[in-house]
Amino acid sequence: MDSQNISYNAGQAKGQAQEKASNLMDKASNAAQSAKESMQETGQQMKAKAQGAADAVKNATGTN
Repeated sequence: MDSQNISYNAGQAKGQAQEKASNLMDKASNAAQSAKESMQETGQQMKAKAQGAADAVKNATGTN
């Protein structure tokens, strides 16, 4: 194998490694975004439940 082939193969390996790293970063970013959206949804549900509980207490005590 001559030096041109070695250089070419090294370039191919480098390109493949960069592509794999890029794909992993994309997957990590997508997972983080999904987790963020899930947490926001959970927070909104908890807020609605807390509001409902507060309203129930107000109704029970006649303070609304």
